[in-house]
Amino acid sequence: MTASARVLEHFAKSDCSEPIRILGASGQLGYGVPTPAFDAGLERAPHLIGCDMGSIDPGPYYLGSGELATSPTATRRDLRKVLRGALKLKIPLVIGSAGSAGAKPHLDYTLAMVREIAGEEGWQFRLGVLRADIDKFLLKAAVASGGVVSIDDMPALDAEEVDAASNIVVQMGMSAFQRALAADVDVIIAGRACDTAIFAALPAMAGFPVGPAQHMAKIIECASLCCVPGGRDSILATLDHDGFVLESMAPQRRATPVSVAAHSLYEQADPFTVQEPEGRLDLGRATYAAIDDRRTRVVGAVWQDAKEPWVKIEGARPVGERAILLCGTADPRFIARHEQLLKEIEGVVRDLVCEDAPEDYVLTWRVYGVNGVRMTPVTQNELPAEAFIMGECIAPTRARAAEVVRTTKQYLLHHGYEGRLSTGGNLAFPFTPPEVSVGAAYRFNIYHLMRTANLDALFPLEIETL
Repeated sequence: MTASARVLEHFAKSDCSEPIRILGASGQLGYGVPTPAFDAGLERAPHLIGCDMGSIDPGPYYLGSGELATSPTATRRDLRKVLRGALKLKIPLVIGSAGSAGAKPHLDYTLAMVREIAGEEGWQFRLGVLRADIDKFLLKAAVASGGVVSIDDMPALDAEEVDAASNIVVQMGMSAFQRALAADVDVIIAGRACDTAIFAALPAMAGFPVGPAQHMAKIIECASLCCVPGGRDSILATLDHDGFVLESMAPQRRATPVSVAAHSLYEQADPFTVQEPEGRLDLGRATYAAIDDRRTRVVGAVWQDAKEPWVKIEGARPVGERAILLCGTADPRFIARHEQLLKEIEGVVRDLVCEDAPEDYVLTWRVYGVNGVRMTPVTQNELPAEAFIMGECIAPTRARAAEVVRTTKQYLLHHGYEGRLSTGGNLAFPFTPPEVSVGAAYRFNIYHLMRTANLDALFPLEIETL
């Protein structure tokens, strides 16, 4: 009997009279799963191990390029660890947003590692694979019919942007995972997924209320980040029909009412509402109470089914090749006038590199120490004693981007200005060469919602026996 069949049969026989225990193994698989906390979680006999493996937090590069954000070595180590734990306990392992961004290249890379690990260890199990890529023809048809709307400040989607995207994914919810669990599997590895769906699908399928299950999932997908002090150690959620209890498996971390409530707001514009493809989670009546100094119990979340499902779609398109210049300065005269001087350098460089070519690049600056981090610059009464300057060029080719930043380096280094004391140079370089070609640059060009009448059709299920 497969792991999913065992767990579902167990709760069907018990009529959900006992709680279900869900182990959140890692805040993001591939960055390390601390072994002591994970092993402590296994000792508590969980009914499922869940792992979120991806995010758009690192930006558009990974979705666009198809590369992993994590180290392959660390990712393989984490996969081996959670596979071993789930197979030993004969419980389902559910992994979502495989390979960082959850598109076909990421999912295929993750699957290849899982097959390799299984072969090395001699493990046999039934694997469910859920893909999240969307056909461009289907998406363009949805755009043409008015079935796609923008999120935040994104412009309306059009066919040109769809065609320009190198990878496009749809974020799956609970229903896709529930189809896989119903197909009698031991392990599920999914493309781009809602973090909550990884953990909430099985409890909802077993008969537990969706509201508390979704709220629980919302918090444990980041492992012990909801604790004081926050961390990435495994966390155990014990869910019953009224609510759930959270306990970090690392003894130094405490899940307190304030820390857990605060994490309920994580990545949410509305502190009381979490939107999912299948419905809406209402946290307006949720309450948080300490059981002891390390555990908190949460009740009160309410689930409302969607009248019409909507899914989030994400895509990234290439915008050119990127090269950067890294340097610092401790010249107070330069720092005081840096905005004017950097503009002067832009003009000098433009005149030089565009003598026989169009201005086909974008050169931008970040001055760390003077509004290098803030999105909204503020006036500083006192300037820093030193500042770090990063110049970024995005151009059509790697050679063109390198030409611009190398020229920029030389003229920034020796730029003359009133009051300059040293003709030897205005900058200090942390290493040589100070200009670095960092490869292709991407931007998110699809970050929209799409209406759908058939969630299942968007996320095909493949079954494989290893």
